Amino acid sequence: MNIFDNEPKQQPQRPQMPQMPKLPKGMGKAVIIGAVLLAVIGLGSTTFYTVQEQERAAIMTFGKFTGEEKAGLHFKLPYPIQDVIKVPAEITQRIHIGYIEKNGKDISEEGESLMITGDENIVSADAVVEWKIGNIEKYLYNIEEPELFLRNASIAAIRTVIGSTKLDSAITDGKTEVQIKVKEKLDELNNLYDTGILIQDIKFQDIEPPEGEVSNAFKEVTNAREEKNTKINNAKKYENDIIPKARGEAQAILENAEAVKKSRILNAQGDVAKFNAVQQEYAKSPSITENRLILETLEKILPNAKIIISDNNDSTVKYFPVNDLLKGSAKGATTTP
Repeated sequence: MNIFDNEPKQQPQRPQMPQMPKLPKGMGKAVIIGAVLLAVIGLGSTTFYTVQEQERAAIMTFGKFTGEEKAGLHFKLPYPIQDVIKVPAEITQRIHIGYIEKNGKDISEEGESLMITGDENIVSADAVVEWKIGNIEKYLYNIEEPELFLRNASIAAIRTVIGSTKLDSAITDGKTEVQIKVKEKLDELNNLYDTGILIQDIKFQDIEPPEGEVSNAFKEVTNAREEKNTKINNAKKYENDIIPKARGEAQAILENAEAVKKSRILNAQGDVAKFNAVQQEYAKSPSITENRLILETLEKILPNAKIIISDNNDSTVKYFPVNDLLKGSAKGATTTP
C-alpha cells in the first residue's frame, strides 16, 4: 500500500476568463452619439436626392410608380419605403439605323441598311431617329428594353415604307415623302405598344443603290434630273422676269396710242370748228373772206415779205399798208383783255 494514498488529491485549476478593459469615462456616450449620427447620415442619404437638368425622376413607393420630379433637390421617404429612378427625359436622344459611329467614322451595317423597294430593287438606306421620353411611367413599365424596341420598330417602319416605294422615287424627289411616311408608321407602333417614347424626327442620310456600277448609273440619272430641274427653274425665272416687262411695255404702247388718238381727234375737231367758222364768214361776205385767206396764206408762205397793194387805174397811185395794218391788228388782239 502506497503511503501516499491517504494524502489529499489536488484539484485542477480552471483557466481564468480575460476581463474586458474598462472604457474611459464618457467614451460610451460618445460611441452612442456616433452611432446615432451615422444612422442619421445614412437615413439622409436615402431621403434627399438631386435631379439634374437633363433628367426626370420617377418616385417608387413600395415598388409602385407614384409620381415624378424635375430638376432640383427633393425629399422622399427613406429606403425601402420610397426609391427613385432617374431617366434622361429632358434631352433628345438619337438612334442610328444602317450604320454606327466609331472613332469619328461611319461604319455601314448592311444587315440594317439593305432593303428591297416596291419594284424589287435593292437600296441601302441610312437614317437617324431623334426621340425623347414622353411618359416616364410607360417608358419604365410597358416595355422591357425601350431602345432595342425603338431600333427594331424603326427598321420595321423603314422596310415597310421602302417596300412600297419604287426605287426611282426613293432615291430622287420622293425621299421627303418616304421620311414622312416612316415617321407616321413609327408613331403608330409606339402608340400601339404604349411605349411612352416621343418620336421627334427621322432623317435619312442616304437612300441609294449598293456601291458599284449600278450605284454610279443611278447617280448619273440623279444628276441629270437635278440639272433638268435647275434648267426648268431658270426658265421659269426668266419667264417670270420677261413677261411682266413685256406686258408693261405693251400697256405703255396702248396708252400712248390712245393719247395720240385722242389728240388727233381733238385737233380734227378744232380744224372742223375753224373751217365751219370761216365758212360762215365766207357766206356773209365772200370777197372779203377770200382776200383775207389770200393774205394769211401769203403771210405763211412769205413771212418776211412786205405786202403792198396798189391801184394804178387812174393818175393817182393808191397805197394800202397791209403789213402795218396786220401788225396793228395783232397788237390790238394781244392787248385786248
